[in-house]
Amino acid sequence: MRKLSMDELGRMSVADFKAAEKKPIVVVMDNIRSMHNVGSVFRTSDAFLVAGICLGGFTPQPPHRDIHKTALGATESVDWWYYDKTIQAVLDLKGKGFKVYAIEQTQGSISLEKFEKPAQPIAFVFGNEVEGVSDEVLQACDGAIEIPQYGMKHSLNISVAAAIVLWEMVRS
Repeated sequence: MRKLSMDELGRMSVADFKAAEKKPIVVVMDNIRSMHNVGSVFRTSDAFLVAGICLGGFTPQPPHRDIHKTALGATESVDWWYYDKTIQAVLDLKGKGFKVYAIEQTQGSISLEKFEKPAQPIAFVFGNEVEGVSDEVLQACDGAIEIPQYGMKHSLNISVAAAIVLWEMVRS
């Protein structure tokens, strides 16, 4: 066994990525504190050809070296938009026909493995590292999806949660 070379991986250029047909998925980050988490979600969104990212509230915005450190150039390939308040992003997406789901542990949340993707475009809201998805944003969502967890801890880093959810949405 040997590792594949960069040429063998067939990676897209930024121009090829921009021209590629995207998955009808948008990621919404609600008041994320960590620039490393933001960069990591950009990188994951690039990996899965996500249509774009909405940065809401005090979520840091590119360009910044700490975002670039984990994004590895994905801030150049993935489209993104900034909103002063995350609720504005959610309402804008709903107005464009998106179903919007919070990734949050709530009363009545749907376990990720039981979630059935809707026919229309979909957006996933990932919340603050301490507080989760804000109540105002949660109330505007069409539902909540929960990632099953079986150990003592019942939370995942936002970048890990985003990777799990996005993989689950694009794999089938």
